[in-house]
Amino acid sequence: MRALYPPGQMGLSFEVFPPKTPDGLEQVYAVVRDLADYRPLFISITYGAGGSTRDQSLEMARQIKQRFGLRVTAHFTCVGSTLAEIRAWLAQADRLGIENIMALRGDPPKGEASFRPVEGGLRYASELVAVIKKEFPRFGIGVAGYPETHQEALSPQADLENLKRKVDLGGDVVYTQLFFDNTDFFRFRDACQRLGITAPIIPGLLPVLNLKQIQRITSLCKAKLPMPLVTELERFAEDPLAQLGVGVDWCVQQCRGLLAEGVPGIHFYVLNRADHMRQILAALPSGAAPAAARG
Repeated sequence: MRALYPPGQMGLSFEVFPPKTPDGLEQVYAVVRDLADYRPLFISITYGAGGSTRDQSLEMARQIKQRFGLRVTAHFTCVGSTLAEIRAWLAQADRLGIENIMALRGDPPKGEASFRPVEGGLRYASELVAVIKKEFPRFGIGVAGYPETHQEALSPQADLENLKRKVDLGGDVVYTQLFFDNTDFFRFRDACQRLGITAPIIPGLLPVLNLKQIQRITSLCKAKLPMPLVTELERFAEDPLAQLGVGVDWCVQQCRGLLAEGVPGIHFYVLNRADHMRQILAALPSGAAPAAARG
């Protein structure tokens, strides 16, 4: 997975999630078809809380590979699975030709305040990374980093040390949680480098579609919304298209700032839409978002 980011080049990737209906699934494939024009390094597929859609996620990954010829990254967590079940899922992903795994601990099940592994399961993402690296070495391994510190971490330093543990055990690339102030990313990146984390660190951006949605998302992950962004979104509270335009402009400015600092890639959380991504990528410097012409 590290090899996806050769020096001197910039790689794009996009993340989608399994929808709730068959019609929604075809809409996601239509989104991926549009995003394929930008030659992404891979498409990332999440799954629902508690692993509720993990089989569907694998099938989506298979379909995306088959239909569009794209590399895929399948998310996988420790939630609700014994080690035997984890091995079985990884073996299935291996048989399907999945290239990469995003190795996560996962959030506590709904209604629980803290994460508790099932009997015979894993407690930490670092343990999952170690299993993948030892038993399924073909996979590239992505791990999560938190520019504003994981909400359960004892301290920013403890959070960074946990990230270094994941990388040392086999994590190839770090993908960050969403953030809206590039200063937070650069501070995080520099702290990682001082700690000796050498894996590529890829900023994860979530373009804002509307104020209510982004307030709900950030309340769950405890990411900050800059007041200038909130103020501008509130100014267009009755105009959904104008709110979308504000989100697009903010993301474009984030991208330009990140590219100016030489990030090796950008990972977009696209919320199963492509229209806003076309606007964002069209506004980036030439070469940052290579679009392939369709025949």
